[in-house]
Amino acid sequence: MPRSTTKPPRPQYRCAECGWETGKWVGRCGECQAWGSVAEAGTPTVRAASGPVTTPAVPIGQVRVSESAFRGTGVPELDRVLGGGLVPGAAILLAGEPGVGKSTLLLEVAAQTAREGRRVLYVTGEESAGQVRMRADRTGGVHDQLYLAAETDLGAVLTHIEQVRPDLVVVDSVQTIGAAGIEGVPGGVTQVKEVSAALVRVAKTRDIATVLVGHVTKDGGIAGPRVLEHLVDVVLHFEGDRNSRFRMVRAVKNRFGPVDEVGCFDLGADGITAVADPTGLFVEHLHGRVAGTCVAVTMEGRRPLLAEVQALVTPSPLERPRRTTSGLDGSRIAMVLAVLQQHCGIRLHGHDVFASTVGGARLSEPASDLAVAVALASATHLTPPPVGVVAMGEIGLSGELRRVRDLPQRLAEASRLGFKMAVVPAELHLPDAPRSHRTDRMVEGMRVVEVRDVLSALLLLNLTTRSKQSLSVVDDG
Repeated sequence: MPRSTTKPPRPQYRCAECGWETGKWVGRCGECQAWGSVAEAGTPTVRAASGPVTTPAVPIGQVRVSESAFRGTGVPELDRVLGGGLVPGAAILLAGEPGVGKSTLLLEVAAQTAREGRRVLYVTGEESAGQVRMRADRTGGVHDQLYLAAETDLGAVLTHIEQVRPDLVVVDSVQTIGAAGIEGVPGGVTQVKEVSAALVRVAKTRDIATVLVGHVTKDGGIAGPRVLEHLVDVVLHFEGDRNSRFRMVRAVKNRFGPVDEVGCFDLGADGITAVADPTGLFVEHLHGRVAGTCVAVTMEGRRPLLAEVQALVTPSPLERPRRTTSGLDGSRIAMVLAVLQQHCGIRLHGHDVFASTVGGARLSEPASDLAVAVALASATHLTPPPVGVVAMGEIGLSGELRRVRDLPQRLAEASRLGFKMAVVPAELHLPDAPRSHRTDRMVEGMRVVEVRDVLSALLLLNLTTRSKQSLSVVDDG
C-alpha cells in the first residue's frame, strides 16, 4: 500500500494567562513571562465551505446612517470621550482598578438613559441585586426602565436580553461571566474570549449598545486576552487616585470618535458627577505669593488643565539626600535638578528635595518641566514667584527650552482663569542672539514672555542668585 504523505497536525500550546501560542511546550510564557501556564490546546477545525449571508451587500452610498446616530448618555463628560454618546450596536469596554468607581459611573449612565425613556439592562456578576439597589438608592438611580439581574452564566444573560429587549446592556464584569461547555474557569483566557464574542455578536445583530466592565492587571493593562480589545469598538480607561475624589476617563480606542479626549469626574458619597472645569481641584494659590510653588499648564487629550506644582528644599543630614515625588515623574525631577545645578548654579546635592502636585494631579508631560524648575528654584531661595504667572516648556539637558504642542490653547485657558503672565519657550532660536534675549507679546490679554533657556526664565522671575553680569560672561564664553 502506498504510504500516506499527510502529516499529522502539529500540536499547539497556549498560555492560560494571556493566550500566547507556540508550537512546542515551554515552561515560561514568552509573552507574559508566567511560569507553568503553557498547556496543550485543542486542534482547531477550519470550515472552508460557503454559508448563508445575513444581509446582501449593497453600495455604500445606500447604507442608512440614521440608525447609527449618537445617543447621549446623560453624562456630558462621558459623551465627550465617546465622541457624542452611545451608538446602537456599539461594544464598549471600560477598564479600571478595583474601587476606582466603574460600577458607580455605569449605574449613573444606566439611570440617565432610563430617564430618557430607553430600556436598560444592568447585569451584575460581582455583587448581589440588593447591593446594587442600595447604591442606586444612594445615588438616585432607581427607575422603572432600569432592569437589574444578578447572573454569572452567559446563557442566562442572553435570556435576559431576549426577554427585556433593552437599548443598553451593562455587564459588570465580563470576567465573572462563564459559558457552559467552554474549557476553563470564568475569567480565564478562553472563557473571556468566548463570552465577549457572544455579547458583541448579540450587540451587533440587535443594535444594542453594550458596555463591558473589564479588570486590569497589577501593571495597569487590561486583564484577559489581547483579542478582547480588538473585539470591541471602544476601549476606555477609568483612572484615579484612591486618596483623591478626582477621576478621569480616557479613550484608548474609539471607532466613532477621537482618542485624545478625556472626561473628568468627581466621585463622592452621593455618586459621581461630571466636572466641566477641573482646574480648581489642582490649583490652590491663584492670586497669592507662596515660595516653592508654580502653576503648569498640561494637556489631557484636547483639554488644557492647570495644575500647581509644589517643592520643598531643606538641608539634609544624610549622606545621600532624599528625592521624594508625588504626582510627578521621579526621573524627570532628577534631570531637572541636574540642569539647575549645572546651568543655573543652584547646588542641591546636600539638600532633601520634595516635589508634588496639588489635588492628586499626575503630570507626566515634559511641558511641565519649566514649572517644576521654577518651583524648585523658588523653594531653594525662599523667594515666591510673581503673582499670576504660569510656566510651560520642556527642558533639554543643555538647559534650553523646547517648544510645546497646543500652545495657543494653553495660553487661552490660563488667561481665562485670570493669569496675567506666561513664560514659554522662544519660537525661534537665533544662533547670534544673546542668552538673555527674550520677546514679549500680548495674547488673550495676557503678557507672554518667550525665553530661550531655564536660566533666562529664572532671571526673569528673580529666582536665581546668578547676576546678569555672570550671564554675559557665559554668553561670551
